[in-house]
Amino acid sequence: MGFNHSILITLVKKVKLIIAICMILSLISGKVHAQFLMDIIDTTSNVGKGILGVYKKYDRLKIGGYIQPQFQVASDKGIKSYEGGDFAPQASNRFELRRSRIRIDYVRLVESGQPGIQIAFQFDANEKGFTVRDVWGRIFENNFKLFSFTTGMFARPFGFEVNYSSSDRESPERGRMSQILMKSERDLGAMMSFDPRKNIGILSKLKIDLGFFNGQGIVATGEFDNIKDMIARISLKPVHLSENISFSAGTSTLQGGLLQNTKYKYYTGTANGIKTTLVDSSATHLNGKSPRIYYGADAQLKIKNKVGYSEFRAEIIVGQQTGSILSSETPTALMIGKDGYYVRNFNGAYLYYLQSLFSTKHQLVLKYDWYDPNSYVRGNEIGETGSALTAANIKYNTLGLGYVYYMTENAKLVVYYARVMNEHTQLKGYTSDVLDDVITFRMQFRF
Repeated sequence: MGFNHSILITLVKKVKLIIAICMILSLISGKVHAQFLMDIIDTTSNVGKGILGVYKKYDRLKIGGYIQPQFQVASDKGIKSYEGGDFAPQASNRFELRRSRIRIDYVRLVESGQPGIQIAFQFDANEKGFTVRDVWGRIFENNFKLFSFTTGMFARPFGFEVNYSSSDRESPERGRMSQILMKSERDLGAMMSFDPRKNIGILSKLKIDLGFFNGQGIVATGEFDNIKDMIARISLKPVHLSENISFSAGTSTLQGGLLQNTKYKYYTGTANGIKTTLVDSSATHLNGKSPRIYYGADAQLKIKNKVGYSEFRAEIIVGQQTGSILSSETPTALMIGKDGYYVRNFNGAYLYYLQSLFSTKHQLVLKYDWYDPNSYVRGNEIGETGSALTAANIKYNTLGLGYVYYMTENAKLVVYYARVMNEHTQLKGYTSDVLDDVITFRMQFRF
């Protein structure tokens, strides 16, 4: 039986197709240059023309992600924690998949080569479930190359830490302040940004964001009132103060609130010489606004040295927060009846010191943060007879000490100890420091 040359030709075409597809997949991951792809594709053949069409359509698609498996040890069973969530009642150590994320970005360029639109999706999957983190679209203005408009589900443009990626952050978690005030970081809304894509002098170093958001974040099932949060931020992009020193900073504000659908409004005041929980049940409160007003400032200083970098970061937030009697977190549903909202003045901050050790592969992390949900009272006033002040008013300080080993550009090891300290109060269970320290051992894999 003679050899069938048509079968050979068919096999060769299929092999060419498989090779071309593999090269496209490699191209999307950033490992193959476009010119190399052009070199291997025979554009005179129908197969080659088809593959080139696929390449042109999807060359602006980027897929990335990371996973963060970790092991944690707490100082007691069943502790409440902001180091990755509360521990189960009978557990003081655990393996968990803290984050497992896939992000897909698509950028469509206009004829001038400038970005026209950007679309992003990000998903998180772990042992607790599946969560959508980002779904948004952005339109770029290309006449002046100064503005963009973003809408969908995305990170609130407030402060530095809220917008600093969990894959890049040196500490395992954001500070208690950031987690309480901006739970889940994201919200549904729309934002206009001034972010020059051309040199216009000193203004090229500025970025200005102005957005309007539902307010309760993505932890709620949906919007439940007509009051929106207005968030504005002005930031200075990194500028070089010298050859080895760079500096950046920002200031932010949030002006918002929640519908007061009950006449009961709780606040901290003084009665009979004791600081306590008071209630104002005036009918004028009904259908009014219970405030959420934040003011923040942040700064970052980075210094290059012989072994790598020294870096300092600081951020402070003050304002008024609407919560409940039992929690200072933003409620995810309307308060009803006598439950009413609780309005407190708060303040919080964090300080980072990052230092390269021996080389840029090894890094020391020192972090100190505090969150005072009620700046009107002090520890020994909470739980005093007649005060009616709950644990939601306790101030916490956290001292973090960590080590980061950047094994490769795709993998890093984090060892971090969080020493959590609460105010000593007269409340049962909080008369001394609660045993709620946590040690985290984390591996991160990123692509």
